[in-house]
Amino acid sequence: MKRFGTANWQGSGKEGKGTNSTQSGALDNVQYSFKTRFEDGNPGTNPEELIAAAHAGCFTMKLSFVLNEAGFTAENIDTKCTIDFQDGAIVESHLEVTATIPDIDNEKFQEAVKNAEENCPISKLLNTKITSTATLA
Repeated sequence: MKRFGTANWQGSGKEGKGTNSTQSGALDNVQYSFKTRFEDGNPGTNPEELIAAAHAGCFTMKLSFVLNEAGFTAENIDTKCTIDFQDGAIVESHLEVTATIPDIDNEKFQEAVKNAEENCPISKLLNTKITSTATLA
């Protein structure tokens, strides 16, 4: 399986602008720029939030599979991923997980979270510190 995304950029790094699109069309010429990347409150996206969304989605799906393998089915899993971008590098991806999972104890839940954190494909791709906090609802 291969998937793709595209980017277009026009102009200089600071004054230019670009768009991101995905194969599925979920993103279709979504605007990004210096302002959307480095200044808050500007409409559009940026590479770091796209990575955060990809990591949150991948991790959450992997956690569901890990739980299923252990004999549990989640009623709900919410994951927020925060990408820490400093001095031109992503230095950390932090996952905050809250889940409702019938009949699981916290120890088994934490083990499943750690497994998903270490083994989701996006975690394996990222060359950075990955951390998580997990709460059973």
